[in-house]
Amino acid sequence: MGGACKYWLHQALSCFCASLERIGSHLVFLKASGEGNEVGSSLQTLKVLAKETGAQTLMANALYEPWLKERDDVVFSSLQKEGFECKMFHSYCLRNPFSVSTEGVGLRGIGSVSHFMSCCRQNPGAAVGVPLDPPVSLPSPAHWPQGVPLNALGLALMPRRKDGTIIDWAANIRKSWDISEDGAHARLEAFLHDGVYRYEKESGRADAPNTSCLSPYLHVGQLSPRWLLWDAKGARCRPPKFQRKLAWRDLAYWQLTLFPDLPWESLRPPYKALRWSIDRSHLKAWQKGKTGYPLVDAAMRQLWLTGWMNNYMRHVVASFLIAYLHLPWQEGYRWFQDTLVDADVAIDAMMWQNGGMCGLDHWNFVMHPVDAAMTCDPYGSYVREWCPELADLPDELIHKPWKCPASMLRRTGVVLGQTYPERIVTDLEERRSKSLQDVALVRKQFPQYVDKRSGCDLVPLPRRLVSEALGLSHWDGVVLTEEKQFLLPVITRMEFKHQLEDPDADAASNPYNAVLKGYVSRKRDETIAFLNERDFTASVMYEGTQRQERLEKDYRRMEGLHPSPSPRRRVRRTPTAKDKFSIVPSGAFTSMR
Repeated sequence: MGGACKYWLHQALSCFCASLERIGSHLVFLKASGEGNEVGSSLQTLKVLAKETGAQTLMANALYEPWLKERDDVVFSSLQKEGFECKMFHSYCLRNPFSVSTEGVGLRGIGSVSHFMSCCRQNPGAAVGVPLDPPVSLPSPAHWPQGVPLNALGLALMPRRKDGTIIDWAANIRKSWDISEDGAHARLEAFLHDGVYRYEKESGRADAPNTSCLSPYLHVGQLSPRWLLWDAKGARCRPPKFQRKLAWRDLAYWQLTLFPDLPWESLRPPYKALRWSIDRSHLKAWQKGKTGYPLVDAAMRQLWLTGWMNNYMRHVVASFLIAYLHLPWQEGYRWFQDTLVDADVAIDAMMWQNGGMCGLDHWNFVMHPVDAAMTCDPYGSYVREWCPELADLPDELIHKPWKCPASMLRRTGVVLGQTYPERIVTDLEERRSKSLQDVALVRKQFPQYVDKRSGCDLVPLPRRLVSEALGLSHWDGVVLTEEKQFLLPVITRMEFKHQLEDPDADAASNPYNAVLKGYVSRKRDETIAFLNERDFTASVMYEGTQRQERLEKDYRRMEGLHPSPSPRRRVRRTPTAKDKFSIVPSGAFTSMR
């Protein structure tokens, strides 16, 4: 657990103490300090507590990190042998990850949230149930057991300067959040009354409060996923995208139970050999929000100050670290774990593995560090908030200050390299091409981990899934090697498959280029929509262009050529400069008014 998450936990426990005392109860903190390893220390501490209180029953909420589950299993087993009744409750996820089965669904598509949801529908398990209201009172013992103060747990440690003054690094976190259970429910109510109606289409906007901001409360248990799901249904707000976020959360823990090394080891064996950069100056610039790319810098500064950024921005900064700086995904994972107030081992590990090209799923996109702003910050408001030194630049240039005329920079007080950093990398296309070539190279070096029929990567199947698969009627393409190792084909990005066929192709010429550059242009779309309403001629021209594009696509398909990939998501790639229909010159429609 990193610093930001520990600080949140300290504040949450303090609020929980106050809540319990209002209903006549109390919270006792114990610090395991016995001899030997962590398991022995925890067990000994609990035995002393049981003897002091006369307790005969131990109740706990299940933890799913493999190393913590192993500890808890040993503790429970030892206490049960000594006559204690032990009860374990599953409340952190909607589904106990050890109860999820692929029976009736198969293994094809594993790693995707759609496959996971199909597994849950096919094998529903125990019902989620109705959440309970908190109690209005609790019985108290005659004598409370001796505990330690909350501060003794060392969760909110603040460094001291040489002169003895404290460095309050968490001040901005306190200003940004109400770290209490009441704060959690207030956030939920506000979201269900407002943001949820824009979530489906606009949750990617960094410049507007369209997301729930509930992840820190879910992480420490101030809000349960069951309560969140119940309230969302009660408000009759059921956007599929929002509910799928809870499924993603459960999926992450299912993956962690299947692959205990998820936070450290690449799941796809060939990708362990990728030639990552070792440039520490690039890593530090990324961490501190000084890359010279305003969108990336704004997100990293928001993370440093508040401990949070929305999901879309996490994709942006992860893509920049991996695809453009060529730094290993583990560096991003470790930084997120230390700075996020919702730092969740399973979710962070799964998403960084997918972004690092080596998880069970491949992100079939790479966020462009400049043009992604057309989706998430089209008017520059987000950058102005977190990079105030650029606030006076115009909307169309605030995301690329290096293209500003010198006179404009002087007028707005921006000095690149002084008041705002120069770009740490400049040729983004070249670096993307190198990334593709590196992937093609490791896939060639390890052909035993590439399925010859589909071109998909092969991942060693964990023992639990092997035992499940033995009972299935079909194996979904599972390969059995000479070493009796079961290899499973997993989702693989199309541009990687094409790169294997044409190793010399650069990123720009790859027909499956995964770089997302936001919407083609939010302003262009808004301009076209406005003109279509105002001018019949413009509407006819636009429909003609659309018809011509469809005809050309059909013609290419009939000729047996590779059709242009049609992305399933709503975001569209920015076409290349050759596409004359991509750009709307200023004043282009003046004659039609």
